[in-house]
Amino acid sequence: MFKLVKLLILIICVSMGCSFTFAEEPAMLSAGISINEQVPADLFGTWRVVSKLSATDSPVTFKKMGIDLWNLSKTGDVINLCNPMTGASASVNVEYVKGNTIRFTKEGNYDNQLLTDTVEITLSGNKFTGVNYLSLKTYSSTDNSLIKEKTAAYDLQGNKISGTSILER
Repeated sequence: MFKLVKLLILIICVSMGCSFTFAEEPAMLSAGISINEQVPADLFGTWRVVSKLSATDSPVTFKKMGIDLWNLSKTGDVINLCNPMTGASASVNVEYVKGNTIRFTKEGNYDNQLLTDTVEITLSGNKFTGVNYLSLKTYSSTDNSLIKEKTAAYDLQGNKISGTSILER
């Protein structure tokens, strides 16, 4: 009988456009430091980054070696990566920080393609070493289904060119 009453109340509420909740657990408050606040300040600034292809399933798609500039900056709780050589700029999602090791991802959409960069680097003073994993997914323009995926992994070496770019608001 109680289930029938709950069902009737739910149907009435849905049909009237209102929301109704049955006994819920009270929300728990949690406090702590955001993961972006755990990123070492040494990460921020301008870096000369050399990348060397270490593995791929599509050697035609991915270049064997690259030299780029990365400017990593922070505004409030948002970390940005800008490459002045290519004009690319993106907010990064920090997955974890373990001491001087940072793992972050960034994504970009380009004409039915999704490029995901996952970077893991370990800072050592004005240098870093790490790996960049790339996934390039191509989707159908008619039904948005996945057509193909190409992947690559690069070994990274970075040398700091200039200091920090931290802007706290």
